[in-house]
Amino acid sequence: MHDPADDTRTPTGPSAQVRTSAGRHGRVVGPIVQPPGHGKDGKGVLLHPFTFGSDAPRFGAPDRGWHPAPSWYPVASKESHMARSPLPGRSTTTLALLVAGMPLALGPAVAAPTAPAAPAAPRPPDATTSAGKPVDLGALFIGAHPDDEAGTLSTLGHWKSAYGVRTGVITVTRGEGGGNAVGPEEGPALGLIREAEERRAVGKAGITDVYNLDDVDFYYTVSQPLTRQTWGHQDVLAKTVRIIRQTRPEVLLTMNPAPSPGQHGHHQEAARIAVEAYAAAADPSAFPEQLTKEGLKPFAPSRLLLRSAWGTQADGPECAAGFAPKDPTQNVFGVWGGHQAPDGRTWAAVERDAQREYRSQGWAGFPDVPTDPAALGCDIFTQVASRVAFPAPKTPAANAADGALAGALTRSRGSVPTGTGLEVRTSTTRALPGVPLTVKVPVTAPARSSLAGVRVKLAAPSGWKVQGRGTIGTLRKGATGVATFTVVPSAEAAPGERVRLAAHLSSRSGSGYADAPVLVSAPVTAHQQLLPQVADYAEWTKQQGIEEFTDLVTPALTIPVGGSRDIEYVLTNHTATAQRTTLTVKAPKGFAIDLGSSAAVTVPARGTATVKAKVRSTDAAMPTSMAGGEGGDHLYEVTARTGRSTAKATNALELVPTTTIGKATNAPVVDGKITDGEYPGTALDVSRKWEGEDCTSAQDCSATARLTWRDDTLFVAVTVKDDTKGATLTTADCKRQWRTDAVEIAIDPRGDSENTSSTFKAAILPWTKEGPACALRDADNHQGPADKTAPGMKVASTVTSPYTGYTVEAAIPMSVLPGAIDPERMGLNILPYDSDTTDQVGQSRIGWSVWGGVQGDPYRWGQAKLDGYRPPAGRPAKAPAPIMPLEALSSLDSPQSIEQAAATNVQLSGLARTADRRAGWAERATRQGASVRTWVRARGEGTAHVTIRDASGSAGTRVVKVLPGRSRIDVKPTRALTGTVSVTLGWQGKDGGTLASVVPVK
Repeated sequence: MHDPADDTRTPTGPSAQVRTSAGRHGRVVGPIVQPPGHGKDGKGVLLHPFTFGSDAPRFGAPDRGWHPAPSWYPVASKESHMARSPLPGRSTTTLALLVAGMPLALGPAVAAPTAPAAPAAPRPPDATTSAGKPVDLGALFIGAHPDDEAGTLSTLGHWKSAYGVRTGVITVTRGEGGGNAVGPEEGPALGLIREAEERRAVGKAGITDVYNLDDVDFYYTVSQPLTRQTWGHQDVLAKTVRIIRQTRPEVLLTMNPAPSPGQHGHHQEAARIAVEAYAAAADPSAFPEQLTKEGLKPFAPSRLLLRSAWGTQADGPECAAGFAPKDPTQNVFGVWGGHQAPDGRTWAAVERDAQREYRSQGWAGFPDVPTDPAALGCDIFTQVASRVAFPAPKTPAANAADGALAGALTRSRGSVPTGTGLEVRTSTTRALPGVPLTVKVPVTAPARSSLAGVRVKLAAPSGWKVQGRGTIGTLRKGATGVATFTVVPSAEAAPGERVRLAAHLSSRSGSGYADAPVLVSAPVTAHQQLLPQVADYAEWTKQQGIEEFTDLVTPALTIPVGGSRDIEYVLTNHTATAQRTTLTVKAPKGFAIDLGSSAAVTVPARGTATVKAKVRSTDAAMPTSMAGGEGGDHLYEVTARTGRSTAKATNALELVPTTTIGKATNAPVVDGKITDGEYPGTALDVSRKWEGEDCTSAQDCSATARLTWRDDTLFVAVTVKDDTKGATLTTADCKRQWRTDAVEIAIDPRGDSENTSSTFKAAILPWTKEGPACALRDADNHQGPADKTAPGMKVASTVTSPYTGYTVEAAIPMSVLPGAIDPERMGLNILPYDSDTTDQVGQSRIGWSVWGGVQGDPYRWGQAKLDGYRPPAGRPAKAPAPIMPLEALSSLDSPQSIEQAAATNVQLSGLARTADRRAGWAERATRQGASVRTWVRARGEGTAHVTIRDASGSAGTRVVKVLPGRSRIDVKPTRALTGTVSVTLGWQGKDGGTLASVVPVK
């Protein structure tokens, strides 16, 4: 078992002002089926029985799981999130808690009170529980998994040391769906390891506040809709909003919300949550029970940024100033990694040390960063929204290391006081040439100081007219004044250009800046039909008022090489009158696009119209996948002409390979050998890299695949050349195939899946410690060992000696596929994984239809025609509801999360604090013979998750249902205790709320 020890110190911090803004929320769709034996109450609870004495009844006590933590946090007054020193002599140590097969001390299912409950039981004490005032943060990063923040630790560490900014991290999952390069643990046990890794890593940047929301990391997917459905969007949003309202961070940081190719769906959803929470936390109508029942108040973060940007960058100290954004209206800020950390190293070097803590993800071997400061680049952040004045682009203040903080947490020279509200709000995000639009600029004085001599000047592009007075005068503390302008775009403004409307604020206290992007639009625009998840994203950006981020994704569709497909072009009218528009397209080389006779259409006012077309691949010799076009994209232009106005848009076609699978005269013998005549047809080249390191030669990694069918069974044989064997896993550890040498077979029966939950993905490991090959299903309609999830599937392998590679062979009954095959367009991919080490870290990924993240992208798989095959009558075409892996650890079973909550007063799992009348907590703990006895005070019924902790970590746990009154819970340590010993108690009341408490053992 692993010992992920933490040494985390906790500073303290204050409260901040509140402003309000409207927010919108998403939706949850569709059913998800749980595997047998994994029943849950929606919060990751598994049931285990406990007994009290020989004649006591049995009860089902929730036994939850998640990651490890510190052993003791100091509790101090919460005064400031700016620079503060941790209390001396207080540190935290943690050991990964065993969950799977965890030894539990036997004891009562229900801890009966030792005395009747007092009429007026005491309230939970602030000093040892999470019942006090929550910690105040300056910044908050919102990600999906442990390690998502790893690329920003250089910045967050510098912000803390240079500006005293206390940063917290929300991690929606604990990463149980990832690989494990350090052991066999998976599920909640792996979650404990990854939480410990994260706490150690972020601790190197001075971060001690990590909030786990306890949602499941079910598997790699590029689908935000599937993630939203599995997590429960509104539930995650509510928990995130609650933490923001508790901790009051002025700056929010998050990931890329766009469905960019290969972009993890979990990252997309976490970013959407952050964007929506930025508005919802300030909105009194959003989750009102948090205000009326929990006593929280609306809180408006000042700035929201993505930890990524689109453009070009140079290295060195001037990397922030030298960044050239692809969209010139984006406000981009950079923090150079060469700034010196307190230990004398660069922050980039500290960040690399932190990243190596993620050993389970294979990061321990990351190389050192350059020692030459000129070779170090910037962390780049793109601003999504701001409620306060911020530095104007390309100014020294914008290029400074605190450019992303200025106006919210720091004050630039000559600027208005920190917290001065300034926004630019436009009546439309699209400007039609010559058509006026209204611009409002609200200015809000800080909560603690007034502003005098306030005036706003609105700047627009040359040739645009701006009308309106910007004089506001004096604003008292917290008061708002609004300057209103009418802007008339130039009649010559070029459609498709995005411009800034910039507000320049002047006052006796200093100056300020804010802006808003506006797209110059033709009356009618057109684009190629969107993939479902891209269309969903485009609608979301419109709802959130950030349509400029729609452009992060180029509309793309795949076409089989030498084949064709029907396609639609969508025309959108942005005016209040119907428009007659002509559509033209210029097909890229190697393609033909036939619009027929419908190129001219009338588009209704504020509505859409479609033009149907046929797209053909005319050059069967063109390279497919990433090898053709620009990274696989064959770009072309779509033009909509309306009167004198022309709108142009760039779209993409992508070629995928095709094959015909012939019927075998006789069914192949599944023995790992390919004999003459077994597999008719041409072998597929599955040697092209799509992720990881380049293959140094064909002998390092290359492969061919052959397929045939017979008697409703698909046969696949793959021969792999490889010069070095990867790790040898046990049959019991036949999972997460990317850790070693393996072959993945991906099948989309109808060729139309939006994500892999309606596909079949089987992986074969060519050898095991026991000898034979093994097979599993992964990230598909039903994951798990092939003998259970694909009954009747056969696999075999032969491995050369001396080693030069291997051959794997499989027989896949088509009855185990999720739905009947469409023999004209079955989706198919063959993906060998190559590892040249024994540390369970892969090096190269090759395949047939190759793109970054293609294992989760069914629309980019190749197409296969099954010659002569017809599925049996009655086999349903539609895939059944997916069986998802939903087991996740709960913070109630993470001592390190409990210790943090007791110190910072931010409740476990992002849940509400249990009401005082239902609360339970540890009052004291003593050694009682061979056990540790904990006295629990309960004001209502609930469940107590009790863990013994010492200098080495966790040493025994009990989950007990507790009745009102004062009870005792005995836990027998699983090993000898050393050093200072404490007890952590995670409490969940009948109202679903939580409370954390920590007491020393005396």
